[in-house]
Amino acid sequence: MNAHDILFWFFSIAMLLCGVLVIANRNPIHSALALVLLFVCMAGLFVLLEAFFLAAIQVLVYAGAVMVLFLFVIMLLDLKASERRKFRFLAAVGGVVVAGALAWEFAIILNRPIKPLLTGTTDFGGSLEAVVKPLFSRYMLPFEVTALLLLVAMVGVVLLSKKDMK
Repeated sequence: MNAHDILFWFFSIAMLLCGVLVIANRNPIHSALALVLLFVCMAGLFVLLEAFFLAAIQVLVYAGAVMVLFLFVIMLLDLKASERRKFRFLAAVGGVVVAGALAWEFAIILNRPIKPLLTGTTDFGGSLEAVVKPLFSRYMLPFEVTALLLLVAMVGVVLLSKKDMK
């Protein structure tokens, strides 16, 4: 086992643990900080794949800008400790339904035969051109819709957090 394998396992296990911390933490600030650490570990995996541009974008955009937006929204909501600890039956049922759907999808995926990749046909370099060209040609509409959804969510949180609406 070489250093590359050791780093892969370190980043992979750290990502899994951070994902569990994001879900298991009751404090939303601690969950957001665990998500930041998850993004940094994912950037480490991109570095191992020699996709340095994707690693830099992962740290700058997700661990930086998006997490600042998440923390801003969390602080605007000002969640009370008593409201967070209430057990909601409908939320528990929804969680069980989503977990069941995820298990069903995993079963479908794992039952398919695995096709080997053709060697030398796919470039996983993650260079600037390989990322930006599809983003601005093929995926422009989903990119803009995502930006619009983030803007609408932020405006909605600002409106919901206002104390006195006249």
